[in-house]
Amino acid sequence: MMDSDSSGADFCRFCRSEASSDRPLFHPCICTGSIKWIHQECLVQWMRYSRKEICELCGHRFSFMPIYSPDMPRRLPIRDVVGGLVTSVASAVKDWLHYTLVALAWLGIVPLTACRTYRCLFSGSLDPVISLPFDIVSAENLAKDVFSGCFVVTCTLFSFIGLVWLREQIMHGGGPDWMERENLPAPPPEDIPLQDNNNDRVHDGAGDADVGARDEVNGEVAEDPLVGDEANWNPMEWDRAAAEELTWARLLGLDGSMVFLEHVFWVVSLNTLFIVVFAFCPYHIGRLGAALAGLTAEGPFAGPLTALAGYVLVGAILAVLHGLVSLLRLRGAKKALGFCYVVVKVALLSVVEIGVIPLVCGWWLDLCSLSMFDATLKDREASLQAAPWTLMFIHWLVGMVYVYYFASFILLLREVLRPGVLWFLKNLNDPDFSPVQEMIHLSVWSHIRRLVVSAMIFGTAVLFMLWLPIRVIKYVLPGFLPYAVAVHTEAPVNELSLELLLLQLHMHVFVQLSIQVILPALLEQSHTRTWLKAGVRAWCACAAGALGLRSYLLGEARHDLPQPHPPRPPHQLGAAHQALMRRDGPAGFEPYVRVSWFPVRLGALLILVSISLVLASALTLVIPVAIGRKVMTVWLPKASEGVHELYTAACGMYVCWAVGRGGTLAAGWARGGRAMLAARAALWARLAARAALAALALLGLVPLMFGLLLELVLVIPLRVPLEQSPVLFVWQDWALGVLYTKIVCALTMMGPDWAMRRAIEKAYRDGIREMDLKFILRSVAAPCVCWLGLALAVPYAFAHSVAPLLLASAAQRNLLARRVYPALLLVAVLAALTVFQVRQFRKLYEHIKNDKYLVGQRLVNYDHRRHKQQQSTVPAN
Repeated sequence: MMDSDSSGADFCRFCRSEASSDRPLFHPCICTGSIKWIHQECLVQWMRYSRKEICELCGHRFSFMPIYSPDMPRRLPIRDVVGGLVTSVASAVKDWLHYTLVALAWLGIVPLTACRTYRCLFSGSLDPVISLPFDIVSAENLAKDVFSGCFVVTCTLFSFIGLVWLREQIMHGGGPDWMERENLPAPPPEDIPLQDNNNDRVHDGAGDADVGARDEVNGEVAEDPLVGDEANWNPMEWDRAAAEELTWARLLGLDGSMVFLEHVFWVVSLNTLFIVVFAFCPYHIGRLGAALAGLTAEGPFAGPLTALAGYVLVGAILAVLHGLVSLLRLRGAKKALGFCYVVVKVALLSVVEIGVIPLVCGWWLDLCSLSMFDATLKDREASLQAAPWTLMFIHWLVGMVYVYYFASFILLLREVLRPGVLWFLKNLNDPDFSPVQEMIHLSVWSHIRRLVVSAMIFGTAVLFMLWLPIRVIKYVLPGFLPYAVAVHTEAPVNELSLELLLLQLHMHVFVQLSIQVILPALLEQSHTRTWLKAGVRAWCACAAGALGLRSYLLGEARHDLPQPHPPRPPHQLGAAHQALMRRDGPAGFEPYVRVSWFPVRLGALLILVSISLVLASALTLVIPVAIGRKVMTVWLPKASEGVHELYTAACGMYVCWAVGRGGTLAAGWARGGRAMLAARAALWARLAARAALAALALLGLVPLMFGLLLELVLVIPLRVPLEQSPVLFVWQDWALGVLYTKIVCALTMMGPDWAMRRAIEKAYRDGIREMDLKFILRSVAAPCVCWLGLALAVPYAFAHSVAPLLLASAAQRNLLARRVYPALLLVAVLAALTVFQVRQFRKLYEHIKNDKYLVGQRLVNYDHRRHKQQQSTVPAN
């Protein structure tokens, strides 16, 4: 189609209508042809719907020209500007007051009410309950109570979310068998096929619907009083339109309305209700049960233990009541009590599996490793009395890490071993495995047996991987243990603290550089798991070959098996094995050859596994730490005696990894011959040289200048008096500058889009192999060095070159030299504030002008001829 200036022959690409006198056509973007023209009203409607200001085809940004009233003056009168300024200030003050009220309500009233209500209910007397309204408005311990209240509100919020989520799990996945069996409808007639439905759960009103359907099938149509739209009526949908308009801004009060006060009232009420139902009642039930049993709980953990015992009693009471109402055939009460029992059971099992088991594992790890750190039970007892909750949290965290890595290792073993060897362990990779559904459906005794088996497995693994290896190390290397986890040295405190600070900063920079720069270039993904898997497979192959259990451990091809051992029937397997086979499906178990003396060979295999675990753990505890100690002795000889073993172990592990990775790469290159090895060595030498230059600029010069500048601007004016001469520690300034530079880079990446951010992103995407050294030096390092150099040099030159010509007193010259850098910071801040205020005033000026004289906007056409002229004037490369 030819491009014509007459809009009458063209039509809008949205509404497909032609131009008219009141609706002309525009061509606002680079698009040509039949999609060139558009109505302004259609474009505005599309922009409002898509929330885009650019063309979706060519990417050109649409532009509008403001149309002002003819009587608009050239410059706004002072009266209009002052009036607009006052209006803007009044609006800002109003918004500030509103947001302050919102913050006080959600971050002050709600947590403060929760904390003091919780404390009042658990005070043990009636006096705090009577004085609760006065205690809530009290200003005593305000900050502490608000912080504690935030924790209480968070717990209640997560409890509510978990309760709703558990209800959805029961509704979609079905309840336990005993709960579902009671609600099943009557069996259908023989001539009507029954649909296959594994989740025969009954919703509200489902029973009546089933009865009506059966009556209709039998030829007896029952009269239903709810017909038509009345049958689908839901009282919760009476204000659907208003509920759909409820957003987070309206809920929290960020939209400027005062409706959030009602939400605050409901949150406080629901929070109080949750505290009463889920904390107060179980706690006092637990106290009553302990009193009846003649038990008393004391100490910092008496409250949680009493509440846990209360939940156990509540679960038992619900089970008894459920049995009673079942005998009385009260269907509604049975369903409600059954749901409450399932909620209590799942909550208790979740606490045990997520809280108790990792905590026990953490304490068992600590007890088995006491001799490794030269500690005793009395030390742990003293720490427990000094900070009980902190120590419990640390042990729980250590236990969670141990359980996570143990599960990861089991998943790796499943990839190596024959399916069916680890039948007694749950398969976490099974897509049908759902721990919540198992908590809902399985009985309490099944879960207790599982927890006991899991605790035995975890505890035995700790014995073989920690306690026995420590004994072996102490016997073979008497002077190697204990690990140094505390600083023991007679060096001055300041010097040692500085050296340890430098050590920590060096390690931090080294690890960050390795993780973010070196490691992505050396390998695309971590090879640690691959190496571990290869090692496990090699060990299994050797052990299977030595013991004749290759078919049992690794499996073999079916046609190579002379007499395959048939799988035992399901009734001869254990319950856990049956469950695993049902989860894994047909591939969950593979047949194997049952050789002679099979039990004896299995016993020998277990002994070999135990010995291998002990030796592997001993080597893991010795080699990295020994290498790290040697490296630290060379790196920091003065502080090597007081270095924490965490740093020596990390350094030694990295050295081992680097040696292993380097050896793997060298072995791979050596297979191609000397020419390939030389080419690879030259390539990596060039990469190393470019990386060294980039690191010298980005990790050496820029952090050093940044650290020196902050030392001169902030540290020296605050810490060094005028009568003393400041001393600059270059290494300390560089180490601190590395941290400051990292913080600035993080803020830059989170900030707006500008040239430095794009340059940093490009440098990070390129990595070492595709590094553009010229771009890094020109676009990243040069601007930083330029601005930092000017900030360091100009004040120094002014204080030591110009100031002596103007000031005759030495004290005044010293004062100027010491305060010129803070003055530079002050001037920079004032300049930034001035620029910001000027921009804000320009925006305010445009807003006042548009608000008073703007009558409309007109879409601006894109000038194709000017664009072609601009392209023609650009010289060819």
